[in-house]
Amino acid sequence: MAVTVSSVAEVCARAREASRALARIDTATKNAALFAVAGALRARVGEILAANELDLIAGREADIGEALLDRLALDERRIEAIAAAVEAIAGLSDPVGETIDGYRLPNGLDVRKVRVPLGVIAVVYEARPNVTIDASALCLKSGNAIVLKGSSSAEHSNVVLSSIAAKAAVEAGLPDGCIGLVAGGGREQLAELARQDGAIDLLIPRGGEGLKAALEAVATVPVIYAASGNCHIYVDDSADVDEVVEIVLNAKTHRPGVCNAVETVLVHHEATGALEALLHALSEAGVTVSGDEYVVDFAQRLAQVHAKHDGPRGAALAQTIRAAVEPAVEADWDTEYLAMKLAMKLVESVEQAIEHIARHGSGHSEAILTADMDSARAFQLEVDAACVYVNASTRFTDGGEFGMGAEIGNSTQKLHARGPIGLRELCTFKYLIEGDGHVRP
Repeated sequence: MAVTVSSVAEVCARAREASRALARIDTATKNAALFAVAGALRARVGEILAANELDLIAGREADIGEALLDRLALDERRIEAIAAAVEAIAGLSDPVGETIDGYRLPNGLDVRKVRVPLGVIAVVYEARPNVTIDASALCLKSGNAIVLKGSSSAEHSNVVLSSIAAKAAVEAGLPDGCIGLVAGGGREQLAELARQDGAIDLLIPRGGEGLKAALEAVATVPVIYAASGNCHIYVDDSADVDEVVEIVLNAKTHRPGVCNAVETVLVHHEATGALEALLHALSEAGVTVSGDEYVVDFAQRLAQVHAKHDGPRGAALAQTIRAAVEPAVEADWDTEYLAMKLAMKLVESVEQAIEHIARHGSGHSEAILTADMDSARAFQLEVDAACVYVNASTRFTDGGEFGMGAEIGNSTQKLHARGPIGLRELCTFKYLIEGDGHVRP
């Protein structure tokens, strides 16, 4: 069996050994292994769904909520999408061996800066079994061994998926231990993994702020945090109302439980048409709005107008709006709801929106909806985030959407990797220097 479920140290040691062989394996062999993984996933759909159903049953019993259940759930369509993503990664250019820079020194030495694998990458993630395959495929294509540590809520799914992937990869020519699974255990096991100096070259936690805090307290290996997404959309007074509604609804309701869903909408105080349309659309879609005092007051007046002038339908609409809008508290501006809820605030200008994002944003994805290109340019230049959008939904922040095939997560940091973590972000580099009997004078 290519996946081990033994001690953390044993899994990491096997991965370290495999990484040395992986660094030398050619692109064709890696691609063949990925196609084998995709084929194995399709061939064993029934086994995957049976394991996933065990996790879903446990999740419902534990009342983990609809958003987390949606993250956890697999079906034939999602498994096919996972397999297709593996094939897409196989079709991407191999970053290993790319010459980043090259030059000849005045003394005749030839210097090349070449991309190479990091070595062993550990990925810690919560209830997203697709990450098991996405992360494995990206690591294998970039010449890295991977150690997986999923959450207990997806344990049955992760065990089956990693076993299928590892078996297929090894049978296609990759070294045993290239995919390792750390199964079971709790925070103690997580802490042990985060202290595997000499075995783990990079740890990527993909989860919420709780996971990030737990690792910050104990990690001694390098970490890139793919953490929370407190994403904002700023609605400028020049924005097209229909476009505003379509984009905000997509960013909030398409998949509310993911990190690129919008959590706060900032509305220019003169964009009353957009604000009215948003309150109608969000309330009818079942989204709760935690609004500042101006939003709450506007919603109350809007409901009164409907109640007075639009008959029975107006009364029902008024009740829907009143039920959907509640007063915000300070904590709302920093909350990643991951649910059918968002915060909403009126601002005086694009500058005030940028200031709010600077105080409360997580550095993930921010968007401006505007017809004013000066405002758009100011937003692009001044907002400090991995991904900044103009007139588009934040839901596009994704390795697959960016042409990377898939992603391990979205880094909100600034060094080495920022935004979707794909193949090149899983590599480092080395300098290769060639001479002809050179000695330093």
